Amino acid sequence: MTDRISLPGVSDDDNRTLGLLLEKLDKKSERNKLRSAYYDMKRVTRLVGSVIPPQYWRLGIVLGWSGKAVDILARRCNLDGFVWPDGRLDDLGWREVWEGNNLGSEVSQGTISSLIHATAFVVNTRGGDGEPDALIHFRDALNATGEWNTRRRRLDSLLSITGRDDASNVKGLALYLDGRTIVAERDSSGWQVDVQEHPWGVPAEPLPYRPRLDRAFGSSRISREVMALQDQATRALIRMEAHSDIYAIPDLWLLGADESIFKNADGSTKAAWQVVMGRIKGVPDDEDATTPRADVKQFPASSPEPHLAVLNATAKMFARATSLPDTAVAITDMANPTSAEAYDAAQHELIAEAEGATDDWAPYLRRAVVRALAMQNDVAADDIPPEWATIQPKWRDPRFLSRAAQADAGMKQLTAIPWLAETEVGLELLGLDPQQIARALADRRRAQAQQRTSMLVAAAQAARQNPTVAALEARGGNAG
Repeated sequence: MTDRISLPGVSDDDNRTLGLLLEKLDKKSERNKLRSAYYDMKRVTRLVGSVIPPQYWRLGIVLGWSGKAVDILARRCNLDGFVWPDGRLDDLGWREVWEGNNLGSEVSQGTISSLIHATAFVVNTRGGDGEPDALIHFRDALNATGEWNTRRRRLDSLLSITGRDDASNVKGLALYLDGRTIVAERDSSGWQVDVQEHPWGVPAEPLPYRPRLDRAFGSSRISREVMALQDQATRALIRMEAHSDIYAIPDLWLLGADESIFKNADGSTKAAWQVVMGRIKGVPDDEDATTPRADVKQFPASSPEPHLAVLNATAKMFARATSLPDTAVAITDMANPTSAEAYDAAQHELIAEAEGATDDWAPYLRRAVVRALAMQNDVAADDIPPEWATIQPKWRDPRFLSRAAQADAGMKQLTAIPWLAETEVGLELLGLDPQQIARALADRRRAQAQQRTSMLVAAAQAARQNPTVAALEARGGNAG
């Protein structure tokens, strides 16, 4: 539980907002840490029942299904960049924003945190000395939370925890309010506060996954159903581990034998593994006994198939809960798709999930990038040109298409609309990546420049050879 914080030199309203956001962060902290533990494979399944010896539960057997459910979807949600049909982004300093913030990687990390905790947050700040003019940071729900205004569809405030001590107590924070940012750090003398004013409103946006009317910050992909199914599958693995040691060896009964056959020459009892692993055993006859010769009864070993069946059934239920194809987690009874259409049919739910996720993230990422460009160009939020409204993120197709299939589909579209072949869009349709498109267009410009230079040289040579003809041609006349 985080202690209540009251910052000196800050109004009661701002301290009240800070207290409410700290309380909200604490309320969600336990559940968010639990989901992080499932994703990081640090969650140990609880012991249920007393059939399996406790030492098998202490082996720390885990499954990575929750992480797989997050990562497989995240890998289909790739941001290629931003586009601006009404202008050139590079004229606004886009390259500095993209490269200076390592934005391609940062967006990927932010979306992964969004899938784990239901939301993440993207924050805009001005850069300091040696930093880009506009900074974009992503914060997970373990260290940030905000107040959502359902009428304005924007954040009224955002709290970001920037530092904690060894006891996890807050020692650094940033409170983003409308037109003001309160930065505070705690040292041996108490809290040191810096209030910064700016013209960009609340410079932060959420990145919700599956938001709905009563849950503006969305829902986690690691749902209660997902966690329960992973625990169930882990218990099946633990039971199978115990089965391998206890029930996989045939059960033998010796009737009419004494305990001497289980002892060493010095009279000590043999270890269990020596008794089990011994392949040749001699049992001496005892003529004085009622049954002179020992009788051996054998019961066959139990098959692990029931455990595998439970594990496979649980895997299929997990796949249904996370919109994954069965092949992603199931271990048997799976056949590879035989065609591209069969592959798409097996993946259609995951593809739809990826498209929905990027649709939910896109407007907030657009706002953050437009705000960053405004900071880059010293443009206040109220003065952002209306033309910037067409700046949009460009997401990679969540379908994994072969280059041949993509090129074939692109050629059919270019055949219908030939002039597209002269544009960047046409090259994208053919399956070229952004680097290849940039290189192709650069090579084309160099070739055109070289061609124009050759034409000018030829014209100059012709003028020197026949000045009268060249002069007439220059005026559009006819030498004849």
